[in-house]
Amino acid sequence: MILKPKFYLNSNVVEVARLLIGKVLVTRFENKLTSGIIVETEAYAGTDDRASHAWNGKITPRNRVMFEQGGVAYIYLCYGIHSLFNVVTNVAGTPHAVLIRGITPLDGVDIMLARRGKTYLKPSDGIGPGKVSMLLGIHYSHSGLPLTGSESSSLQIWIEDRGALTNGEIRTTTRIGVDYAGKDALLPYRFVMDIKKAPINGAF
Repeated sequence: MILKPKFYLNSNVVEVARLLIGKVLVTRFENKLTSGIIVETEAYAGTDDRASHAWNGKITPRNRVMFEQGGVAYIYLCYGIHSLFNVVTNVAGTPHAVLIRGITPLDGVDIMLARRGKTYLKPSDGIGPGKVSMLLGIHYSHSGLPLTGSESSSLQIWIEDRGALTNGEIRTTTRIGVDYAGKDALLPYRFVMDIKKAPINGAF
């Protein structure tokens, strides 16, 4: 069920972003397991993509993990508040990444409610990359954690394929909040599953 290393070594980051729709993002921190169905992603195509943190080959202490072999987490702090979770893909030295922008809560809803200080969750509570991390307990200090392993017991963050958990069309659009990237802001690198067509669980 855990995605194998081969999945993350795909050289086509846009294809990976599309394939991640419907997969399940799982975390286990302090023996608290939570998960959500991935319903929104964005691809960032490395050194040639002006919207990417690695555009033009720039390496910084923050983005260095993007240059590692695919299958690790790249998590950065946005606006000094939100931890945003990305999946690093491709071979070492090619800094491709997929931002997970939205989930539908699945496992550990009670834990998610406590993290958000709420008594119930709306479908929109998992939409937005900052909300994804808050629900799943992901923090920017987790950047660099492996997403693959022979057993989930050795991992804190991983992604599973549990079969067809979503239905309906997946829309392809331009990315959000990257107007600074010029013509690259118009690239069709965002994929969205209508949350109205995602499974409804006890949280909603």
